Amino acid sequence: MKIHNKKKYLSFLKFKRDFQKYGLEKARSYELILHWLNNRLSRNQFLVLSGILVGCTAGLAGVILKTLVHNIHYFITNKVHFEYQILFYIVFPFLGIVLTTMIVLTLFKGQDRKGIGAILYEIAQNSSIVASVKMYSQVIQSAITVGLGGSAGLESPIAVTGAAIGSNYAQTYRLSYKERTLLLAAGATAGIASAFNAPIAGIMFAFEILLTGVVFTDFIPLVVAAVCGSLLSRILLQEDILFRFYTREAFNYKNLPYYLILGLVTGLYARYFVIISQKVEHFIKGLQLSRMRKAMFGGAVLSFLCVLFPPLFGEGYDIVKAFTNGNTHSIIENSFFRYFEIGEWTIIIFLVLVLLLKAFATSFTIFSGGNGGNFAPSLFAGGTLGYLFALVCQHIGFTDVPVTNLVLVGMAGAMSGVLYAPLTAIFLIAESSFGYDLFIPLMIVSIISYLIAKWFSTISPELKSLADEGKIFTNKHDKNLLFALRTEDFIDQYSQIINENASITELFELVKSGNKNIYAIVDENKKLKGILTLDDIRPYLFNQEMDSLQTVSQIMKTPPAILHRENKPLDILQTFDDTGVWNLPVVSASNDFIGFISKSSILMSYRQLLKEYSD
Repeated sequence: MKIHNKKKYLSFLKFKRDFQKYGLEKARSYELILHWLNNRLSRNQFLVLSGILVGCTAGLAGVILKTLVHNIHYFITNKVHFEYQILFYIVFPFLGIVLTTMIVLTLFKGQDRKGIGAILYEIAQNSSIVASVKMYSQVIQSAITVGLGGSAGLESPIAVTGAAIGSNYAQTYRLSYKERTLLLAAGATAGIASAFNAPIAGIMFAFEILLTGVVFTDFIPLVVAAVCGSLLSRILLQEDILFRFYTREAFNYKNLPYYLILGLVTGLYARYFVIISQKVEHFIKGLQLSRMRKAMFGGAVLSFLCVLFPPLFGEGYDIVKAFTNGNTHSIIENSFFRYFEIGEWTIIIFLVLVLLLKAFATSFTIFSGGNGGNFAPSLFAGGTLGYLFALVCQHIGFTDVPVTNLVLVGMAGAMSGVLYAPLTAIFLIAESSFGYDLFIPLMIVSIISYLIAKWFSTISPELKSLADEGKIFTNKHDKNLLFALRTEDFIDQYSQIINENASITELFELVKSGNKNIYAIVDENKKLKGILTLDDIRPYLFNQEMDSLQTVSQIMKTPPAILHRENKPLDILQTFDDTGVWNLPVVSASNDFIGFISKSSILMSYRQLLKEYSD
């Protein structure tokens, strides 16, 4: 107990010294209080307090972003008047992507890493340290993109913003990696909870997506952060901004066939959505254009799509609410389809085209220079798909089709398949619709969609490239730890070398004066020619025939494998297992010898990391 108090006292003295060093002008009163509390409270108590503060801050950021986008939408739809409505959809979506790109290039120096993958990368590769600029950059960029009609969602930017808030809070108070990661996740959790007013969904999001491969026993900070974010959303946001659905039917087990079929349909659509997203991303990256020209091109494509199909404008939550309220004709009143006789088949064809083009609209929004995520697009597509499925069933002749329920569970199904997050999808829709009695159909549709997505790809295609390169954590705990190691740290820079033309006597002198058990044989240009171990040399030490040997090159051996700096520790260990040796040479691309890597050094580092990770 005395040692613990002594540590707290020394920590406080260190803070006092730093405070005196940097002066009053750089100090904040609340930081003084929190530093004092950090030294007085237990670890768990301070983490709970931190969860409350991070949750309130991240939740407030989410509320600000949602309100900002709502007000932009209100302004351009009610205050800005065009003689022809078509000009509205031509101007604003194009302007949103171009302005966002201009801001990224001028204010943020071209740094536009975005999406959930950016958070996962920081957790795995940067010790959960997120740049402070992300505490506000994502809010500005996504507000402009989505506010002016970008066909994307605000939830991913809100999650990134919350994660940055949690990470920077932890950095300020010098918390450890695990605590920093926990508060990073708490910030993202609060952001999602505030966006949907769904605290349980926020917690599920953290465990399913952010904390994959990270073991935690402390989850109370996540809970309090989610509650704080959700409460702020409920108190501050207007009713029409909230993601809320008040109309639905009671669950009837006789409707199970509808849900089973819808699960299959949403799973297949989710696969279509991610494939189109990948293809559009590769297409835009392959364009030989500047970033500004790519933004103009993407903006033009998006505006064209919005002109043809106005439901592609913005997040699309109002359209889904129109489905649940039975106001279906309003969704096509601003489109060219209004010139046709509006019957059942007119609406069905219109919705099919909207679904097919939503994937393109979202992909061009995000990858051409806009900022947003796939939360809202997947929910919009799922709701539209559920409503379309209900219309088709009614048109075929089925009666008592649960239209509203199909819209709701369709949202969960599409989101589950696109984001690989079935629990998040289930609780999100249950909380947003007060539909806890819909848990059975929600679980059926979400799990079927998720299993179909997993059948095509075990990892979300959006994250697969990062996972394959070892840049983010996966469910494989051992690999996560190995990916955290750096090959450069294991190269023995003081490896002993000898020229291939050196005499055997010179080799023996090197053995006597050195402390290594493996030697690199190189030429005059330091190119690797072979290797020798003590076991290789030992037979010649007392061999009478050694006088017949002229140079080292006569006894050197070809290494069983050659490593490069670019090889990952996981691949290096596999090479060691395949060859059955404990030391291998590392060379450059031009075969210049760099050093040796020992299998034991990697295993020792892995053991140490495992110990730290488990503490």
